[in-house]
Amino acid sequence: MTQMNLMRLSDLNRDNQLDMSGEGVYNPSGNTAYGAGGDKIGTVRDALVDPSTGRIRMLILDVGGWFSSKEVVVPVGEARFDDSGVYFDNLTKDQVKNMSEYRYDQTYSNEAMMADERVLRGANTTETESTYRERAYRTPDRLQLLEERLMVNKERFSAGAVEIGKHVETRQETVNVPLQREEVIIERHAVTDARPVEGAVLGAASETMRVDLEAERANVSKQAYVTEEVEIGKRTVTETQTVTETVGREVLDVNKTGEVQLTDGQTMTDTDRNRNNR
Repeated sequence: MTQMNLMRLSDLNRDNQLDMSGEGVYNPSGNTAYGAGGDKIGTVRDALVDPSTGRIRMLILDVGGWFSSKEVVVPVGEARFDDSGVYFDNLTKDQVKNMSEYRYDQTYSNEAMMADERVLRGANTTETESTYRERAYRTPDRLQLLEERLMVNKERFSAGAVEIGKHVETRQETVNVPLQREEVIIERHAVTDARPVEGAVLGAASETMRVDLEAERANVSKQAYVTEEVEIGKRTVTETQTVTETVGREVLDVNKTGEVQLTDGQTMTDTDRNRNNR
């Protein structure tokens, strides 16, 4: 492998207008980097990839957590990827100190790459150069365990309607009205000292008296009055509704055949060990 066959992931993205945020695309740039012992060493700034396949071969680290200003290139096989960041479990501060400084405006030469390989291999003389390269530049496979989570959305719908109108309701109402009327009063008085009437002939003349009588009568009419006013509006109220659904998650199954020891970077419980040893 020579450095001339690799290019920066950011340049590949820029030149080919790639969507590095799409589903199934893993872009490590911007992830927090951790070294040996879980020390936070800085940030993954970029990656060097095979332009023909897009496979990541090297990661460019800003090791500002250990040194004030330095970037180094580490083979991707030295990394362990996690949702919380990128872990370099075997990378020490002394190794980073002895590694070549990477600069964007300079080519990461083949000589610098080989020198960094020797630093990373350290005192491990049992691992040949070809074996180290096969391991160090192999893109790690990631087995993702999926978990279902409830996604609750809300939609508005017509829950009903209220129509407001009015109608006439009747009732019988009785009112006592005092009415006046005139009556005829006839008073008769006996004459004790009868006196003669000169020239009067009985039945000769007939006299009639007319008295007009008046009375009151009730004239009923109706008048409308405002007795109540109704204002119509609406308001929004919030209520909590409990939604229950069944969700699932994927659980890792490890089947061992023969005398195999597993190292996955995680602490296994007794239950896990018993299940994996079956």
